[in-house]
Amino acid sequence: MTTIAAPVLAKGHRPEDEKYSVGRTFLYGLQHIMTMYGGVIAPPLIIGQAAGLHGAQVGILVSAALLVSGAATLLQTVGIPFFGSQLPLIQGTSFASVSTMVAIVTNNGGLPAVFGSIIVAGAIGLIISPFFAQIIRFFPPVVTGTIITVIGLSLLPVAVNWMMGGAAQAPGYGSVANIALAIVTLVVVLLLSRFLQGTISRLSILLGIVAGTVLAAALGMADFSAVGNGPVAALPTPFAFGTPVFQAGAIISMTIVVVVIMTETTADIIAVGEIVGTKVDPRRVGDGVRADMAATTLAPLLNSFPASAFAQNVGLVAITGIKSRWAVAAGGSVLFVLGLLPVLGRVVAAIPPPVLGGAGIVLFGSVAASGIRTLSKVEYDNTLNLVLVAVAVSFGIIPIVAPTFYDGFPQWVGMVFHSGISAAAVVAVVLNLLFNELRWGRSRQPSVFTAGSSARLVVAEEQERRRADYFARLDERLRAEQEARRSAERRARVRSGHGRRSGSLEALDLHGDGVADVLPVRPGTVPADAPGAPATGSDLSPAGATENRPGRRAS
Repeated sequence: MTTIAAPVLAKGHRPEDEKYSVGRTFLYGLQHIMTMYGGVIAPPLIIGQAAGLHGAQVGILVSAALLVSGAATLLQTVGIPFFGSQLPLIQGTSFASVSTMVAIVTNNGGLPAVFGSIIVAGAIGLIISPFFAQIIRFFPPVVTGTIITVIGLSLLPVAVNWMMGGAAQAPGYGSVANIALAIVTLVVVLLLSRFLQGTISRLSILLGIVAGTVLAAALGMADFSAVGNGPVAALPTPFAFGTPVFQAGAIISMTIVVVVIMTETTADIIAVGEIVGTKVDPRRVGDGVRADMAATTLAPLLNSFPASAFAQNVGLVAITGIKSRWAVAAGGSVLFVLGLLPVLGRVVAAIPPPVLGGAGIVLFGSVAASGIRTLSKVEYDNTLNLVLVAVAVSFGIIPIVAPTFYDGFPQWVGMVFHSGISAAAVVAVVLNLLFNELRWGRSRQPSVFTAGSSARLVVAEEQERRRADYFARLDERLRAEQEARRSAERRARVRSGHGRRSGSLEALDLHGDGVADVLPVRPGTVPADAPGAPATGSDLSPAGATENRPGRRAS
């Protein structure tokens, strides 16, 4: 991991404006690319497979995602008037939109409907960005944590399908070989996460995918024959998948997702400002959100999807201490260049689905875990937040466990609620307004559900306290016994052996009762029960009295 000490800055100089040599700048930027690369290529792979695209077409989506991520990062870090927070924030394809886009694609909308909804939703985001500070209050942690949790849970079926082979029509779908390959990839990711240290541990998913792909190629389970079918470098073709189509239900769903993305970006801007130690005012937040929405609105032109700040890279800034926005901008420029290499996209598209599934279990599960961590900070005592989370998560899971649940509803309703993320967001926002914003009719006493949960929590905490006390006493007893054994060994070293091994605990336990027979030893004496000691009524005899010992001749 590359780390630096905090630079000494001139008065009035912002920490994020610090500049380094070209080599160091690109080295630091490369850290950011490696940290986020696995996350930025996963959404186009998921959407491409859901849309039924072949390898070369999926490669176009991957290249477009890299190119747009690079351009969005440059806009966010370098900035132009009214656009860009000028903070070390790297942009990438948002996971928050994946489930909604899959729902649109699989409901006869296709990629044109996806791109059309993104354009309109991004434009709406641009319009409301100056007023977003007033809107964000309706997205407290209890709402955002619920949504993020549902995002991770809704993506897990994708990972499981990949583990089985990617498509039900694929040869060997669900075979032991496919699942075993996925499990091996997962184990590699876990081992790398456990034993690699620092920044390089963040490469565990990427390195796990590489290791799994190499193994698949060795076993004949990978096909890279299509990698050479196309140019190595090329400019993107605008609207390569057709003219955008605008559907009301898809636009509503995507607008909800865009508001969630704006909330995440706002949180990331504030967080990285605190880490860097620079001033973040409402205008700077607004500029950052506008940059996000501008990139999102223009992304469909280049065949890509909504962009947002990557939280894992915010963590990287905190770990390394590299606060320069120019280092992140260097990483963005590298991403942009990689997006001009379609051959790279075709290589990624050729990765066997089971390999992606093994890595996806960690990747998508981490998203759900991040939401749970946000929910852990929510206040549940004397509130109805527990009920809010329970109902919103349940509605978010309905499309996963019962995909045909909304088939009898009007098409626009199905388009909105077929996405678990949209359903969870709508329910969470409405219940937050009802439970936490509206004062009328609010009771000071919690509901029976909250009270029951609180009672269970008290019992669980008491059980955990007792368990901790028990193990603390057990540890103390074991430490005391260990210290007693060590003390006995130290005292035994002054004795001249008696038993099988001199000075050992086995030699000291003469009676075999598990109690060490440690006897006081005076200088110049030997134990009476030691081999060769004289038989007297005393336990100890003078050390010099050797003339009567068996086998010894008096001098």
